Amino acid sequence: MSVHKYTEKVMDHFRNPRNVGEIEDADGVGKVGNPVCGDLMWIYIKVGKNKEGEEIITDIKFKTFGCGSAVSTSSMITEMAKGMTLDDAYKISRGDVADELDGLPPIKMHCSNLAADALQAAIDNYRTGSNPELEVVTSCQLEVRVILGLEEFLGKGVYKKVNDLEQFRDKRIIVSDTGDESLELALKLTEYTGRVILVTSAKSTPGRVEIRKKLERSDVKILYQSEVIEIKGELDEVEKVVIHDFDEDEQYELFVDVVIILD
Repeated sequence: MSVHKYTEKVMDHFRNPRNVGEIEDADGVGKVGNPVCGDLMWIYIKVGKNKEGEEIITDIKFKTFGCGSAVSTSSMITEMAKGMTLDDAYKISRGDVADELDGLPPIKMHCSNLAADALQAAIDNYRTGSNPELEVVTSCQLEVRVILGLEEFLGKGVYKKVNDLEQFRDKRIIVSDTGDESLELALKLTEYTGRVILVTSAKSTPGRVEIRKKLERSDVKILYQSEVIEIKGELDEVEKVVIHDFDEDEQYELFVDVVIILD
């Protein structure tokens, strides 16, 4: 899918959103905000029981302040979750929502697809009385950036896809935050090396709630408000990267063996 093209399903849910509104006597409420791009979502749920005695979502509504993708993902998840057991609804991921919409543009996949986080927050609020308001931070790319040296060192220390993690044992690794998949990969890599650095443009720990908690307890070092702008090396091997720090508006170099920027 191109950077900006929307599928017919995305446009249909944007033009004709389902289950819009607020449930005044909701059993659970979830509110998610992304401070990077300004999207806000509220999910309201009513809970009942099916014939088997399992708790299910009998009614669900949403309110969203954001772009077309934010509206469409909110609308779609309400359709998906209605009638589901709470356990099954809680397992709905951002990827599941995007798949049901036949895909989202890459630059919208991570910054506007927050509906699953809002639904999980609503279920948590119902089950535990937890705070329904969450701040979800992602890299939220607003434009496609060019990284110097990316193509030159592709397959020579730079990876867009990763299969065998064993090849990275004891390596110095930079992982660029391109969404939850990259965050989960950074966590897995700590089983193979103690030198994993995550570069994110977010101001605080990125990712959905459960991933954020894991990152905060892990050995992954996080460089906030930063991005990789150049990859350097010699003899067909990566040696270092140039990092741009947004907060300080400065650049610096880090010596690394591997750079991972997932598609």
